[in-house]
Amino acid sequence: MRDDPPLSPVLLLQAYRVGVFPMSESRDDPDVFWVDPRQRGILPLPGFHISRSLRRALNRGHYKVTLNTAFEDVLEGCANRDETWINATIFDLYMALHDMGHAHAAEVWQDGNLVGGVYGVAIGGAFFGESMYSTAPNASKVALATLTTHLHARGFTLFDTQFITPHLRSLGGVEIPRRDYHVLLDMALELDVTIGPRGPLKLP
Repeated sequence: MRDDPPLSPVLLLQAYRVGVFPMSESRDDPDVFWVDPRQRGILPLPGFHISRSLRRALNRGHYKVTLNTAFEDVLEGCANRDETWINATIFDLYMALHDMGHAHAAEVWQDGNLVGGVYGVAIGGAFFGESMYSTAPNASKVALATLTTHLHARGFTLFDTQFITPHLRSLGGVEIPRRDYHVLLDMALELDVTIGPRGPLKLP
């Protein structure tokens, strides 16, 4: 019987390219398993729904958004919850992917303090959103709205949310069959685009 290959950043990138992503049952569970949903959640680019309340939050100017200036802090914020699928192995893998230039975070700041963000993996023109968190009203929505706008401007065509929640559906997220997702994924992987340099992002 052949052993499974060891979990590594390279294997993780290969998994994303075929539509599979890793999860753990909890922060304290050492095991990692692969997920390939029959119905896949995506945020169409463009297509993010900015509600009136979110537009007001964006227009007030209280938030600033950056790219890849506090990746580890965003990852820790996403993992530091009562229920999370980010165990130590997954945490280390995404830190390694960030060092390789494949994992990225949009960070939201208020009065100089980090109050939320979203992180994921970019390959070609596909962005695989992994998790988000917020400690201030609308912060995670601001992160998503800004990041999706930025990705669309950079030429990305796919924002993968893995699953659809009522929260994501309210922002424009939709659910599509696995076969349709793979068509979009294959097209996105053929694109030669990049996420751009670290630093400030323009609010939508």
